Amino acid sequence: MNNYMRFALLGATVAFGFPAAAQELPARIKDAGKIVIATMPNYPPITYKDPATNQLQGFDIDLGEAIGKELGVKVEWQEIAFAQMLPSLQTGRVDLAMAGMSDKKARQETADFVDYMKSGAQFYTSKALAAEIKTVDDLCGKSVGASRSTDWPAQITAWSEANCVAKGKPAINVTGTEGSADARTQIKSQRLQAAAQGNETLPYNQKLEPDTYVTIGDAFSQSLAGIPVLKSETQLRDAVKVALEKLQANGTYDALLDKYGLKANKLTPITVNMGE
Repeated sequence: MNNYMRFALLGATVAFGFPAAAQELPARIKDAGKIVIATMPNYPPITYKDPATNQLQGFDIDLGEAIGKELGVKVEWQEIAFAQMLPSLQTGRVDLAMAGMSDKKARQETADFVDYMKSGAQFYTSKALAAEIKTVDDLCGKSVGASRSTDWPAQITAWSEANCVAKGKPAINVTGTEGSADARTQIKSQRLQAAAQGNETLPYNQKLEPDTYVTIGDAFSQSLAGIPVLKSETQLRDAVKVALEKLQANGTYDALLDKYGLKANKLTPITVNMGE
């Protein structure tokens, strides 16, 4: 083999040794060698902090790192209030957001969503009230809370209209809380009789606080969680989608679902803007 052929083969090996998706990234990200992702570590097991080390961890954190690896860049995490994540995309402070954000039509006016996980709103109560609230029908007339930064309060209201009011029963008193943690605190103090949050988080909370919370029925709605990307960043959106598809194909995605007890939340195939 002559030297020319050796160099040609070496060049091909180097070229194909890098993740293919990395070549599809916008120039500014390739030049920086990093992708900046917003998160808010208050949504275990999706994104939270290790109590012992105060380090970011969770499904979204591990998945984000894996996406960065596929794209051939480092990941820089920025902790940003949930309500500020989409504005931060618009100002260029961050490139993506990973915080279990629901893909909704209203949000698609600002960003495209690369959907990667299913979520279902789940009613639950305290063990102390489980004898009184055995089924979802027992929620009619009760005070039920959910984080006001999500669409769960609206979903509870819609459920109440269809399953309580339409049947001549008293409506649920829907209360917007500061977050899911606040809702759980109000349940324990019985200011609320029940609450709703994503079915991806309840098993973690039940494990963290044994014999405290009891689920009621099955998830009463379904939504898609997505990674928002500014609508003008189609090249970045497509690169992230390709990276996620590769992570599903090589088993990394399934392994992370298993690690965090999220098998029921698997979404396949990866989609874009399929939320309602």
